Order: sequence, then C-alpha cells, then structure tokens
Amino acid sequence: MSRPILSVALAGLLLAGCSAPLRGTGDLGLVVERADGRVMVVENTGSTVLASVPGLGDLSHAAAVYSRDARHAFVFGRDGGLTKVDMLTGTIGGRVIQSGNSIGGAISQDGSLVAVANYTPGGIKVFDAKTLEPVADIPAIGADGKASKVIGIADLPGRRFIYSLYDSGEIWIADLTDPAKPAVRKFTNIGKLPYDALITGDGRWYLAGLFGEDGIAMLDLWNLDKGVTRILDHYGKGKEPLPVFKMPHLRGWAVAGNEVWLPAIGHHQVLVVDKTTWTEKARVDVAGQPVFAMARPDGRQVWVNFAVPNYNVVQVIDVPSKTVVKTIEPGKAILHMEFTAKGERVWLSARDSDKVVVYDTETLEQVAELPAAKPSGIFFTSRAHRTGL
Repeated sequence: MSRPILSVALAGLLLAGCSAPLRGTGDLGLVVERADGRVMVVENTGSTVLASVPGLGDLSHAAAVYSRDARHAFVFGRDGGLTKVDMLTGTIGGRVIQSGNSIGGAISQDGSLVAVANYTPGGIKVFDAKTLEPVADIPAIGADGKASKVIGIADLPGRRFIYSLYDSGEIWIADLTDPAKPAVRKFTNIGKLPYDALITGDGRWYLAGLFGEDGIAMLDLWNLDKGVTRILDHYGKGKEPLPVFKMPHLRGWAVAGNEVWLPAIGHHQVLVVDKTTWTEKARVDVAGQPVFAMARPDGRQVWVNFAVPNYNVVQVIDVPSKTVVKTIEPGKAILHMEFTAKGERVWLSARDSDKVVVYDTETLEQVAELPAAKPSGIFFTSRAHRTGL
C-alpha cells in the first residue's frame, strides 16, 4: 500500500528539481516579429514573453494555426515557408519551403493534415502534420483555364478544406479523406476578386468578400446543392467609393450573436448583417477604411482597426447600441488584434512603434506593453479549438 504514495513523493521531488516549470499550452500564443523572421512565444495571463524563435523566413504576411493539443504552431510565411514551432520548448520542430509565395493555411478537423494556400504558383499543398511530408498538391486552375491565387482557406469537418480562387472568382472544397486521391467540388462565377473569407463559428456559413464589386459571396455548407448566393449586393450604391489603401479582412471573426459585422470596401463604415435573413441591418460610421472588425468572444463589442492614413487608430463599437464608445491610439500602424480566450483582454500589434499593447476590454484602458520588433500577427492557442482558425 505504501508504494503508490512513495512513487508520488518521488515524482514530486523529481519535478521540483526540473529547471523549467511544468506548463500547459492553453495560455500561450505567438507574436510575429515580421522584420526579423522571428516569433515570440507569449503567455497571456501575465502578459510576458517566454521565448524568441528565429529562423522563420519572410513573415511579412504571416499566419498561424495550432495542433489539436496546442503544443505546436504551424506558421505560414510569405516566402512559401511552412514552419512547425514547439510552443513549450520554443524551438523549430520542422520547416519546409513549399512554394514561392503563400498567404495562409489551415489544419484539418482531426489534426492530421496541414494545408497551405499559395499565391505563387497558386493552388494548395497539403502536408502530414507530424512529419511535414507532402501528401497532396492541388493546382488552382480556374474555369478560365488560368492559374489563380488562393485565399480564404479554412478547415471543414471530415478532412476537408474550403478556399477561394482570387483571380477566377471561384470557391473550391477539397476533400482529403484519401489524401492520395483528393476530390474537389467547385463553385464558379461567385463574383469578382474574392479577397478574404470567414466561416461562422457554427461552421455552417462561408462568406467571401468581393474586392472587385460590392457584395459578399455566401455558401451554405449544410446545403451545398443550393450553390453560392449573393448577399449585400451593391451595398455602396449611390455612394462614391473612397480610395482603398489596404484590403479589408473578413478573418477577424466579426460574428456577434445573430449579427455579422463586415468592413465595407471603399467606405468608412462597418456593415451589420442579420444572420437569420442575411440582409443588411445597420451601418456604423467609423474613422477610416476598416481592415479588421473583430468581435469580442461574448459578442458585446466589436474592435476595428484601419488602413492608412488612419492606421494608428482603433475604435470600439458597443454592439447593442451600434455606436462607437471609445477611440484609442495605441501606437503606430496597428496591424492585428487578438482577444484572450474569454475576451477579458485584447492584444494589439503596433508595428511602427515596435511594441505590443494589451487592453482591458471592460475598462478600455491599457494594462500592459511588450517590446517587439515590427510586430504583426498575434495568434493565441485558443484558436486550436475553433473552426476556421
């Protein structure tokens, strides 16, 4: 009867002697230091930096997804690099250069496959998540017979990935149940120049913003035979579009309750859509061309950042009243925002101020600041358990 007690005691002594404390991954995240090809491993309870991981190549438009256990991050670099980062050891667990120019990626529902969306040469490439060995290469040759950039990639149930073809105006779903024989379903003529996309939190709706025209292409993932429908068609009708200094992003997960909040291209507005009817419900005037419109996890607030020349500004919108309740200037060139898992804080990257700032989302006051070399993307491990991230 004494052996289990002794074993536990010995284990405790051994753990006490370890140089590094035991740590889970649920509180961790990455901050991309784009100019130096490096990521910082951070923890968001104490807002501190745990490790710096160099050697990730061109991170000028980097994105990241996480393994199911949140132990590993898969970082997609602009140079076509796919890098596997160990969040606990702060080291690179593998790296491949898989294309000439990539724009993001996704990990399958079961965590076994990582897919990368490519600008050059286009198409997607799929890798084994454990080994980074290639398992599939799916070119994006549109209905016009030309190669297309791929954007807006996201995971779907059942080892499937959905993505949009920027140049040919299409949405494809690739089924990799058998990676040796990918099956691709194609939806053509969805609109001009889909530039980014999101999947709603329930995994049902895929929305692709159209840069070449007013409107959103929408696909009901429970009813694929219905095909793609258009919502918010000609939302800018009667208004002179303003110059667009940077494409807005839909991947900000601006879904709050039964509303979807979307940046309006060429207009200093955020569009509010009723998710039950997919019709415009309201518009909120904001300080400039929105880039991200991101909902706090509880849906009570939407935080908005902006393109040049307003890229030092962030505005907070109260969802029930549809009003801007706070305008802040956290630093120069606010590129990315990331909420903690339950939304009590939000992290903002201020690229040209070489810092990351952290705000309390109730008081709307700054609570922390971390130095960082030209920071851009911020990605917390809570993304590991959300569809489309």
